[in-house]
Amino acid sequence: MRALQAEGVKTIFGYPGGTIMPVYDALFDYTRGEKKCFDHILVRHEQAATHAAEGYARVSGKVGVALVTSGPGVTNTLTGIADAMLDSTPIVVIAGQVPITALGTDAFQEVDLVGVSQPISKWSYQIRRAEDVAWAVSRAFYIARTGRPGPVVLDFAKNAQTEEIDWEPRKVDFVRSYVPYPKLDEEAVRQAAELINNAKRPLALVGQGVELGNAQEELKAFLEKADIPAGRTMLGLSALPSNHPLNVGMLGMHGNYAVNLKEQKCDVLIAIGMRFSDRVTGNTKTYAKQAKIIHLDIDRSEIDKCVKTDVAVVADCKESLPALTALLDSNDHTEWRESFKELDEKERTKVIEPAIHPKEGPLLMGEVVNAVAEQAEDDAVLVTDVGQNQLFATRYFKYHHKRSLCTSGGLGTMGYGMPAAIGATFAAKRIEERGERRDRQVCCFMGDGGFQMCIEELGTIMEQKAPVKMILMNNHYLGNVRQWQDMFWMRRKSFTKMLNPRYELIAQGYGIPYQAVTDRKDLAAAVERMLTTDGPFILECAIKEDDDVLPMTPPGMNVDDMMLEI
Repeated sequence: MRALQAEGVKTIFGYPGGTIMPVYDALFDYTRGEKKCFDHILVRHEQAATHAAEGYARVSGKVGVALVTSGPGVTNTLTGIADAMLDSTPIVVIAGQVPITALGTDAFQEVDLVGVSQPISKWSYQIRRAEDVAWAVSRAFYIARTGRPGPVVLDFAKNAQTEEIDWEPRKVDFVRSYVPYPKLDEEAVRQAAELINNAKRPLALVGQGVELGNAQEELKAFLEKADIPAGRTMLGLSALPSNHPLNVGMLGMHGNYAVNLKEQKCDVLIAIGMRFSDRVTGNTKTYAKQAKIIHLDIDRSEIDKCVKTDVAVVADCKESLPALTALLDSNDHTEWRESFKELDEKERTKVIEPAIHPKEGPLLMGEVVNAVAEQAEDDAVLVTDVGQNQLFATRYFKYHHKRSLCTSGGLGTMGYGMPAAIGATFAAKRIEERGERRDRQVCCFMGDGGFQMCIEELGTIMEQKAPVKMILMNNHYLGNVRQWQDMFWMRRKSFTKMLNPRYELIAQGYGIPYQAVTDRKDLAAAVERMLTTDGPFILECAIKEDDDVLPMTPPGMNVDDMMLEI
């Protein structure tokens, strides 16, 4: 407890069990009375503890903490650990373990946690002695939050939990062979600046690295000085406000039409804190071959991993962006930026307007997201599950404030949404505005599939009165898989149709306010009721069964093969 205090921990998401019981017994005194310094959130499943820790970390910028027991308790966290690794989310998972005298004996609830978690974590370590606790905890937090953030796992043997030692605080701020912040190469910066200064059609690709590096203002200064249009990856959407004049939309398979096609027309492409995911590049053999590519990233292993670069600037973007901006000429690329507008208008006419303002028929996901976005506060946090709900929500929500998006990008974890939203509500507290305390709204979009993968966390929401606004977009299908089956598998809908429960009765059982919407004339009023109701709310929307996400670049195809219609 003292080691966690020293790291500034305020909130812990967890689930007790046999081998972590000594820690939970100590935690008892630190959650009440004069010693109180932690809020412990009892989740209903250990996977939810990790996703809640992720949501907390993504919105707060701090390290999320999950506390669980051994065996199935900790194996249940592995999906969340892998999710955090792929999305560079700083969390520390502390798990109980059998005593060291029982290791290797197949003792009750023993599992080789270090062995199974090493490939999917930034660091995994087994604490075998009480004297190592303070050091291990400090080292874990240092590794989790520095450089490219990520998950750290501590495997805490039960004997180390019960041994007695004199407390000696430790502060780890150096690990041999670990260089979290590479030294900026000034020659690389000069070469990058020269390419940008000579560019006629520059294009920036903004990733989550800008958010992780807290470099949102540095990004704007960079873009504005050189007048560079910028596309954003899904995880980088709130790094640049939606209404910024240089924002040209979302990259990727279901991103915006103009920016994806213009990747194949630009002469200099500047990637900032992004990893050239296959969902962004499509076929890498044809991707941006006409362009000089500059890659700014803190992680050297990302350079040339997917796309060959011409200039690599390996450093924290909080440092590299200002250094690059200082060498840039003030520029004007009005003609290049104007060339996006015809393509934008084509997408607006063919895709966006029909999606958010349909004239007839069942409700569409796009119009539901748009209805919420129009009424939500400017600094609202968007949380999504995975699938069509994620793709529609990220496309049509509005981003005005940094750290406004929690979604599972790299792993694509169904069941992520609800627990991540719970974590986000604890991070979104205590915003001071005009001398008054105000919490950021947390809007969580889920499909009927993802909702049922984490439905037990309604118990956590009930207990904590967590003000999660849950928008359940119910189309009675695993919608994204159904869309692919229709497009690529001759409409053979193999096990994607879902028989769903009566969600109003489930909401009633948990004491959570609920409303169903089947007609668009009732949508705006229902959204208003949801957003103005104190505490949690479930808004179920009856969605057209075959509502498809567009545009779309078919998997493995070229970026400029993006389809506006099926």
